[in-house]
Amino acid sequence: MDKKEKALKAVMLLEKEYPEAICSLVYTDPLQLLIATRLAAQCTDKRVNMVTPALFERFPSVQDFAEADVGEVEELIKSCGLYKTKARDIVAMCRTLCEEYSGRVPDTVEELIRLQGVGRKTANLVVGDIYGKPAVVVDTHCIRITGRLGLHASKDAVRIESILRELLPPEKSNDFCHRLVLHGRAVCDARKPKCAECCMHDICSYYQDMEKNA
Repeated sequence: MDKKEKALKAVMLLEKEYPEAICSLVYTDPLQLLIATRLAAQCTDKRVNMVTPALFERFPSVQDFAEADVGEVEELIKSCGLYKTKARDIVAMCRTLCEEYSGRVPDTVEELIRLQGVGRKTANLVVGDIYGKPAVVVDTHCIRITGRLGLHASKDAVRIESILRELLPPEKSNDFCHRLVLHGRAVCDARKPKCAECCMHDICSYYQDMEKNA
């Protein structure tokens, strides 16, 4: 089985295991997803979802965020960690959106990564979930699980994104990444993966190596 065949098999197995492939961040519009994803850096989605209702009630529009006092944003997002940097980035990105994009969240990765604090992971999530374009969200779960499967031997997120774009069907790639997050949380733990329970162990290089060395 080559890497392309393995990737297609992984897509099929995860679709069966996790029929619902949805982002766990709660949002109602593109700006809210953009901000929630920025807040999620080194923070759990659960914590972000506890913080954003009050944040979005206080600042309901991109213009409100652009005119916000950074200190007030800091106080509202404090429990998310790295709150000073995140608050500064959120206000700055919203100013850029107002000044350069008429308040609209761009629909390409290239434009999104020009915004303050926005990396390729965040950009791909917005492009895939909001605009329905092919996207590969390379987070820690994606890096770990696709590496264990044997789809790559890299730790570089940009390189992994490029590899997976070649291996995955474009129309399946975004949901595949959402399912990797669910699988990483439930089964493929970083320290103690539950390989016996894994729907993909038959195609997993990590599992096969463990079996050989047992």
